[in-house]
Amino acid sequence: MSALRGLALDEQPADADGGERILIVSGGRGAGKTSFCLALAQAAQGAGMAVAGLVSPAVFVAARKVAIDLHDLASGEQRRLALRARADAPGTAGLGWRFEANGLAWGNRLLRAWQGSDLFVIDELGPLEFLGRGGLSEGFAALARGRFRIAVVVVRPELLGAALARWPGASVIEPPAVLGGATPYRADRPARGEPPA
Repeated sequence: MSALRGLALDEQPADADGGERILIVSGGRGAGKTSFCLALAQAAQGAGMAVAGLVSPAVFVAARKVAIDLHDLASGEQRRLALRARADAPGTAGLGWRFEANGLAWGNRLLRAWQGSDLFVIDELGPLEFLGRGGLSEGFAALARGRFRIAVVVVRPELLGAALARWPGASVIEPPAVLGGATPYRADRPARGEPPA
């Protein structure tokens, strides 16, 4: 349970402050956002909490990131979300990934059907979602329903302004090296792995 204390998940009543609580996990590529979400979900499940949502683990072949999967935290089921592609290739939205229509449809169906949980995780809401170009857009509606004690949402640093405009009461952290050691996000320092400005 101590792993959850840093986020006060184990002590957060369902109706504290009159509503939901949203925690934004932000950091650059390779900062450990997905690993943090998986570790947090595992700790919460180990503490007997209901956990739901989606994480997007990378798929590596010979140390090269070649795909992204979509993993349902409630069932353990997994589908392919995207395959690496040239950024200028058709169907990549300029992001360097070709998104799988079946994987996105499956993820959005799960988000629509979600009825509530203690911990709700969405990894991640990115440019597609915030710019209204699709992706896991049902994540916004799921968060708006507020059927959670705490929601953890992964958002890239360049989208933090849009995220905080949507959820002004949200807290922002960087993924910690060890669960329970989360630190407040500081926009004035570079994301891990990036050179100082």
